[in-house]
This record gives sequence, structure tokens and C-alpha cells, in this order.
Amino acid sequence: MKYFLEKYRVTFLSLVLLLTGITTLQAQVTFRASAPNGVVKGEQFRLSYTLNQEGKDLRLPDLKGFDVLFGPSTSRSFSQSTVNGKTTSESSVTYTYILVAPEEGTFTIEPASITVNGSSYRSNSLTVKVLPPDKTAENRQGGNPGSAGSGSSSAAPAATVSANDAFIRAIVSKDNVYEQEGFTVTFRLYTTLNITDLGKIEFPEFEGFMAEEVAIASNQQLQMERYNGRNYYTADLKKTLLFPQRSGKITIPSGRLEMVFSVPSGKKVSTFFGTQEVMADVRKSLVTNPLTVNVKQLPEGKPVNFSNAVGTFSFTSSINTQQTRANEPITVSVEISGTGNMKLIQNPEVKFPTNFEIYDPTVTNNFQVTTNGLTGSRKIEYLAIPRYEGNYDIPPIEFSYFDLNTHSYKTLKSSGYNLQVAKGDPGKASASSYVNQQNVRVEQDIRFLKTGEPQYQYKNSFFAGSTGYWLWYLIPLVALIVFYLFNRKMARENADVARMRTRKANKMAIRRLKVAEKFLKEHNKEKFYDEVLRALWGYFSDKLSMPVANLTKDNIEKELSDYGMDNELTGKFMQILNTCEFARYAPAESDAAMDKLYNETVDAIGKMESKLKRK
Repeated sequence: MKYFLEKYRVTFLSLVLLLTGITTLQAQVTFRASAPNGVVKGEQFRLSYTLNQEGKDLRLPDLKGFDVLFGPSTSRSFSQSTVNGKTTSESSVTYTYILVAPEEGTFTIEPASITVNGSSYRSNSLTVKVLPPDKTAENRQGGNPGSAGSGSSSAAPAATVSANDAFIRAIVSKDNVYEQEGFTVTFRLYTTLNITDLGKIEFPEFEGFMAEEVAIASNQQLQMERYNGRNYYTADLKKTLLFPQRSGKITIPSGRLEMVFSVPSGKKVSTFFGTQEVMADVRKSLVTNPLTVNVKQLPEGKPVNFSNAVGTFSFTSSINTQQTRANEPITVSVEISGTGNMKLIQNPEVKFPTNFEIYDPTVTNNFQVTTNGLTGSRKIEYLAIPRYEGNYDIPPIEFSYFDLNTHSYKTLKSSGYNLQVAKGDPGKASASSYVNQQNVRVEQDIRFLKTGEPQYQYKNSFFAGSTGYWLWYLIPLVALIVFYLFNRKMARENADVARMRTRKANKMAIRRLKVAEKFLKEHNKEKFYDEVLRALWGYFSDKLSMPVANLTKDNIEKELSDYGMDNELTGKFMQILNTCEFARYAPAESDAAMDKLYNETVDAIGKMESKLKRK
């Protein structure tokens, strides 16, 4: 058995994945029918079925009220898009039929069916209203085809847009409502002309109402509608859900919208296809009609705990625990669901015992704007902390509202709660009890009151005024003074050129003797003696502060004598000078002789430096 499972495990997993994929594939199949909501008697229109996969065996329902002139014509589309590096593709197949409605009325097209991968799918049903044809259109078809595009172009002046050709209506779903009862106002465009551009839009302000915008599809198609005995193409420009905030007659003022229409100009030109009328763009400002809504007061007899809710609602409540310890929080949750003025509902009152610490409730709204009102739920969480042990009762929570179905007040009531609170530790409030409660945490946001004797610590030492405090000022000041004095001394010494030369004479002589040593190692006799002479003449010039031009052996001997040098050291210098001058023009000296001379020079300079320092 184990061998069997190991052997066929891959096959089994593949089968599971295949079945899962098939299930997913089936779940993604969409089959949608589309057709105009309104058509004109005797005029052709399209009925389309769009499938996002390949299918077969398309079966139409009984198209009662319509005649099929052509179809199906099949077209395929494919689109691919890349978003954030992820590429997705979509393909679809569209089956199109051309229908005509021979009679007026409202007809329903039942769902069609199609087979995809062995499974059958059904489309949505459609309702199509067949409108009677316009008389002006019939007349136009009889003898003036060149004016097509405007139903009243024969009566309207050329290149103008009459009030009957295009206008905007403000339509309210109810004009007699209660306070806080939601209703919609729709601004709908009616036109028989082609629209080429939109201009400035100024919709009215809804003073006296709380307004919520109802989403309108951005890609909505023009719909056919018959108004005042004439067929128009219509589109909803704006739809708003309104809640009146006071009683009486409240007026919705006019709005204004500019549009550019393409209308016949009255000029005709001859083309390859015959005589055609030239179209012109005409800008027209459309003004909506003002509306007055009668808002009734809510009837007398409001409950004491009326929550200002108007609509249809349900109400539930719960508590997170009925057995807890002192100083540990509890949460009572209330949820109101339904349709109405959800945003304006007041929170029901929860009557906690008097020795409970109560916090502001947390409200979570989940609303959708619909034409019937705000639909969804409002969840209110009440946080309270019992401070003492005991048995407590939380009375039933009441929610009162005005029901629009029965035009009466209703009160919904929850069950009461019995809460058993055991003795708790003030310093050990449970953190786990705060999950899903408002952002209040004991010991972090709320501190318990200190009930014991406080302990104080005497502070007798401060940094200000201490030794360290003054050293922070004294040390930088002393450092600044020392730096200033040192800098002055260096500047003064650098200004005495003769003294600086005397001090640096030894260094300069040693540097030149280093060069001479280099030539000694290279056995370059001539340059060696030259460098030794330069070192000695330079040394005497710097040391005795004598210009090089005034240096002679006699002057050097006299100056050394004035410095108090003994005759032996003076004679040594004179001997070195004579040896160097003689050696430059004498036959080659041995390396030992040059090395001896080099050492004698270094030794003589060192002795002279020692004697001068002692003085």
C-alpha cells in the first residue's frame, strides 16, 4: 500500500491540481448579454453576448417582441497589460445579433445559454423598452435625409441648438419626504444631437441637506428615453443622495453646464457621395430646473431614547465576558444594520454601574451609498473598567428609530447582562482583555492612583557651580592663552633672520653632508669634495652670520677666534678646507681618505656645536 502511494503520489497531486484548475477555470467564466435599455419601434439595434472563453452551442431564448434580422456575427478581442512587472491578458468572444422591434412596449429577453468545456452557462436577462418613433423623424425620412442628426433641424434655425434639442433635467426620486429620509436627485442630460465637448460645470449646492454622491459609471452608454412625446438620448451626469436636515419646503437651486453640440449649419456641399450638409460646433449653456422638496416633520411621540435614525434597521448587542476581575476592562458591542441616515445616528446609551470607569465608545462604520440611502452597518464598542468586585447588572440597551415602512417609531431592545466581578489586583490589569477594544491600555495610557506614602530623594549636588562646571570654562581659556603666547614667540623668532640662520646652520650642514656621503658611496671624488666645501662654507656663513661673498679662510679664522674657539678646532677646520680644495685638483684619492675626511668634517661640526651651546 505504501509503495502504491509513493508511486502514484505525483499522479494524484497532478489530478488534484488539474481538478482545482478546472474548478478555478469554471469559476472565471463570464457570459454577459447587453442591449440598449430603450429602442425605437422599427429601428434596428444590437443584441450582444460576450464570453471570456471559447464556447459552443449558443442557444438564444424566445425573443418575444423582436425580429432577428441578422446574426450571429462573431468577433474576438485580445488585450494584454503589464502592471508592476505582472503581465495579464484577457480575451473574449462576442456574438452579435441585429434585431428590430415591430411593436411598442416593454419586453424581456430571457437568458441565453452556451457550453464551455462541457459545462453550460447562462447569461443575464435584459429588459428593453420599445418607444414609438418621432413624427419629425418620420417626416425627415420621407423627404429630407440631408438633415439627419437633429430631430428638429427642419424647424430649428441653422447652426443653433434649441431648448428642445438638448436640456438637463433635475429629477428627484421623492418630493414629499420626512426629515432625515433619504432620496436622490439626478441631473440627466437629454439630447438629440451629437456632443463634441464639455465646458464649464456648476452643479447647485444642497443647502439644508446632508449629501452623499452616488457613484456613476464613467463609461456609461447613452440610453434612449421618451420625454414629452419625443425620443432623446440620455445620460445621468450626477446623482446625489440627500437627507433633509429640517422640515418645510427646501429648494434645490439650478445648476449650469456648458456643452458643445454638432448641428447642421444650413450649408450643403456636393461630394463624391452626393450632397451633404455641413455640420458646425455650437456651444450652449444648459440650466437645470430648480426643484422644491416638501420635508415633513417626524410625527409626535418620539421615544425618549430616539436616536435620530430614519429608515429600516436591525439591532444586536454583545458583551465580551460576564465574569471578570476588578480593574480588568470589559467591552459591550452594539451593531446597527440597515438602510437610512446611518451617518447621523446617535449612539445608543449603555447604562453601566456608577462605579465603572467609562471611556468614549469606538465607532466603526461600513456604509455603501445606494439610491435608497446609506446601507451597511455601524458597530459601536463601549469600554468600561469595573473598579470593585461584586455582581452588577447592565440593563437592556434600547435603540429607537423612525421606520419608513410603517411610518411609526420603533424601539429595539437587547437583553440585559449580569456581570460578576471578582477581586482584582490594581497592579496586574490583564493586557489580553484589550484586544478589539479602543486604544486605551492600562499602565501605559492610564496610570493607577498612588495610594501609599511617597518616597522622596534629597538632591544636594548639582553640576552648575561644581569644579567640573568651572573647568569647562577654565581649560579652554588657559589653552587659548598658551596658544597665543606660543604663537607670538614663534613670530618673534621667525622675524630674527640671523638668529634663525644660526639655529639652522647645523641642520643645513648635515643635509649637505648627506649629499656628500651619497657621492662618497658612488666614488665620485670631485662632487664629494665640492659638497663638503659647500657644507663647510654654508655652515660658517649661517653660523657666523657672514655673507658668502665675505667668507675667506682668514675671516673664518678670525671669527672663530672671536667666538673663543680653541686653536686646535680652528686648525682642524682650516685643514679640512685645505684638503678639499687641494683634493679637487689632485690625483685620485682613495675611498678611505674621503671617508676619513667626511668623518673628520662631521666630528668638527659636532664639536663646534657643543662648544657654542655651552656658551
